[in-house]
Amino acid sequence: MANSALYKIGYGLYVLTSRSADGKMNGMICNTVSQVASSPDRLIVSVNKNNYSHDIIKETKAMNINCLTEDAPFSLFEKYGFASGRDKDKFAGEQVFCSANGVPILGAYINSFMSLKVTDYSDLGSHGLFICEITDQAVMNDKPSMTYAYYHANVKPKPEKKSKGFVCKVCGYIYEGDTLPEDFICPICKHPASDFEPIK
Repeated sequence: MANSALYKIGYGLYVLTSRSADGKMNGMICNTVSQVASSPDRLIVSVNKNNYSHDIIKETKAMNINCLTEDAPFSLFEKYGFASGRDKDKFAGEQVFCSANGVPILGAYINSFMSLKVTDYSDLGSHGLFICEITDQAVMNDKPSMTYAYYHANVKPKPEKKSKGFVCKVCGYIYEGDTLPEDFICPICKHPASDFEPIK
């Protein structure tokens, strides 16, 4: 069964920030945030269990959702989406702002943030699902929110035309060759061969 219909589901793009029990700050690109209840407000956030953020949030039960704006540059996605906080300090050299929960808030390219406290957790196999309540929130400006579709159409660099090869639909990495091995893993974003498509 092809997964092509899944790419038609609308998503926003966020930087999910967290802070470990020993004070290390981390951030990751996330497109799986949804409000699922009101009175009281409840959000769900799904995080791949291979991500460092998953382990931090599971331990500390706290995170912030930074709502990205359409003017966010590709370099922001490279910083928070294509490297692991396990071996890289994603906030090195930056002035860091934190909300009341002690978790970082981005200083630019966001229109709002929400501080979340985890109230429940479900193991979904590849991902962990965090059910959360909002403990703090603020709107910074009225700039349009970044969507996954806008990112692909306007922010992510277009691959150079090659005669033969496959391009990662997530980060744009190009594998050159006539066939893509079934067990291939993208060296940039770590997505599997199923997330590649032939260069046309």
